[in-house]
Amino acid sequence: MSKRQVYHSDFWEEEAENDNPFATKAAYCHGYDVYGEILQKATWFEYIYLMFKGERPTEKQAALLEKLAIVLANLGPREASVRAAMNGGVGGSTHASSLMAALAVGAGQYGGSHEVFIALQMWGTCGFDLQKWKQQLTNPNENHKEDIWLPIEHGPGFDPNGVNCPTITLQSLAALESINAGGALSWLSENRLQLEAHIGYPLAVSGIAAAALYDLGFNDHQATMLYLILRLPGAAVHAIEQRGMGWKKFPFYADNIELLNDPGDMGLPVIEGLEL
Repeated sequence: MSKRQVYHSDFWEEEAENDNPFATKAAYCHGYDVYGEILQKATWFEYIYLMFKGERPTEKQAALLEKLAIVLANLGPREASVRAAMNGGVGGSTHASSLMAALAVGAGQYGGSHEVFIALQMWGTCGFDLQKWKQQLTNPNENHKEDIWLPIEHGPGFDPNGVNCPTITLQSLAALESINAGGALSWLSENRLQLEAHIGYPLAVSGIAAAALYDLGFNDHQATMLYLILRLPGAAVHAIEQRGMGWKKFPFYADNIELLNDPGDMGLPVIEGLEL
């Protein structure tokens, strides 16, 4: 007799149908009946918070998570992960491929989820200590351990290519801080100018997201996953739109690209008759 194979989970439990062990009769999330109770009474963001945190959110926590989702839902074509999805869409890739492109590009250390991961760790280390924050932002790789990730090249949560803090970033910070006054968002709002002056470039949306997720009590791994998930709606809609518009309306940046290692200058074969 073969050994019974069992998946182990601390937050999820299922009961099988009597006539089909592969079909679910009831599902429980941290003890709550998902389809008999949560479906009837909870909102999407209350359910998401319950799944990640293991407890029901307060009204303020649910509202903060919902507003953060609005901030991140569509950061627009200027955002690299959205543009990656657009490239997939205009090229006729499958919808899954467009979303995977957005996830891949949006997982990095420049505005991506790993930057949020590092920022969450910094919140844990620095808390509300301004001097510690200045030190960490100046040397974010002080405690860097060899990993698949290279050392980050800028202060996490800030835009190294920025000039002044963008209007929508300030609006987002003000809106989220108004929901959860007294926490990390409030501290960030009060100390933003000092931090920007110290590091030499402005606060980014990733920094606001990290503060909000810290206020919500998410750890660095939970924050990373949520940051990836919450940015997908805009990437999806932009990919669909560009698929319909077609490549003739899609900008091609050949005139603005300068090759530093042109194969023609290196004696390598060049495809004749190819014009970009």
